[in-house]
Amino acid sequence: MTIRLRTAHTADLTPAELRAVRTLLDDAFEGDFSDEDWDHGLGGMHALVHDGSGLAAHGSVVMRRVLHRGRSLRTGYVEAVAVRADVRRTGLGGRIMAALEGVVDRAYTLGALSASDAGAALYAARGWQVWPGRISALGPDGIVHLPDEEGTTFVRPASAGPLDPSHGLVFDWRDGDVL
Repeated sequence: MTIRLRTAHTADLTPAELRAVRTLLDDAFEGDFSDEDWDHGLGGMHALVHDGSGLAAHGSVVMRRVLHRGRSLRTGYVEAVAVRADVRRTGLGGRIMAALEGVVDRAYTLGALSASDAGAALYAARGWQVWPGRISALGPDGIVHLPDEEGTTFVRPASAGPLDPSHGLVFDWRDGDVL
C-alpha cells in the first residue's frame, strides 16, 4: 500500500480536502470535536497522510502567543491530530508528528499542545514534556486559570530554551477556551 505524506497551509487545501479532514476528526473524536476545535486547527500548516483508502491521518500546527516570564513566545500549537481507526498503531501518528515538529522547530520559539488521554503516550514518546506549572489564558476579562489543562499540556522548547515552571504559561484566548 502506498502512503503519501503532504504538508500544506490551510489556504492550499481544497474544500473537499477540508471536508475529509473534518470527517476524519469527527470520527476519531467520536463526535467530541466541536466547531471551535475545528476553527483552532485552521490557519496554519497541515500534515496529511493518504493511503489507498483516502485520508488516513492529519494534524496541524497554528501560531499562538504564550506569555512566560515577561516574554511573548511565538508558539507552534499542534491541533487536530487524528488517525483513521483502521490504521491506528501503524506509525502514521508518528509520521504526522515528525512533519509538524519540523515546522515547530524551524518556525517557532516554542511548541505546545493539549493531549487527550489517547494521544499523551505518542507525544511523550517523541520527547514532548508535560508542562509541570500553571496554565492560564488571557481572556476578555484578564488572566483566567485553566486547571483542566494542567497535566495535559505538553511543550517542546524549540529555540526558547529551558522554561521555568515556577512561572506559568499564559496562552492567548480563543473562542471555546475560556468559559
